Amino acid sequence: MSQDAPGATGRSQTDVVIDGIKDLLTRGELIPGSRLPTEKDLAAQFGVSRGSLREGVRALAALGVLEPRQGDGTYVTALDPRTLLSPLGFLADLQLPAHVTDLLAVRRVLEAESVALAATRVTDDELAELDRVLAVVETNLASEPDMDLAAFIHADTEFHRLIARASGNRALAAIIDTVAGRTFRARLWRAISDRGSVREAQAEHRAIFGELARRDPERARIRMAMHLLGVEQFTEKHADEDPEAG
Repeated sequence: MSQDAPGATGRSQTDVVIDGIKDLLTRGELIPGSRLPTEKDLAAQFGVSRGSLREGVRALAALGVLEPRQGDGTYVTALDPRTLLSPLGFLADLQLPAHVTDLLAVRRVLEAESVALAATRVTDDELAELDRVLAVVETNLASEPDMDLAAFIHADTEFHRLIARASGNRALAAIIDTVAGRTFRARLWRAISDRGSVREAQAEHRAIFGELARRDPERARIRMAMHLLGVEQFTEKHADEDPEAG
């Protein structure tokens, strides 16, 4: 029988290791930055082979939970949400171009809530940074018809990223950052094929900024949802026109 074969409970020894380390983390016996016990001790504690322990450690390292250090043992990472949620980016990358509207719909739901949170928590410094990003776009718009559309999308992404961070919810911000980053091409295609959408998006950004400055969560939520719904509907309607969508 393989050392990783399921036991009477139906769980493999690797699963026992993963669940055991997760339990140590949730009970506070392991904390971010702490060093795992020796391989021998941990294998004995979980009642598994050392080979299975290594498999479990490798699996958790791939998920960003553990960090093996050559010659110095294995440590718990900072457990940063951005790192732990990185597999979500892999899932998003595997989506077919025809399914990008699904990602845009997820983004709309998440960002509508994050902006509502941000409206109750945003600081004056964060508002100033958002205003700076919008001012950069306005400078770019002044160069029409030669404006840099890629630079506009980058500024657009930064505007939304700053709002997500201002929500104060690190996990939510990490998910939004991951999802939004995978919709770059769809948003750029809209800007290329409908130049008027750039000014429209900037006006919507200014409206969202205004609700944040007024600390109005409900109006901010509505403004964000309508803004992102426009991107979503355009992408769905014109998906067949994207030269890279096939």
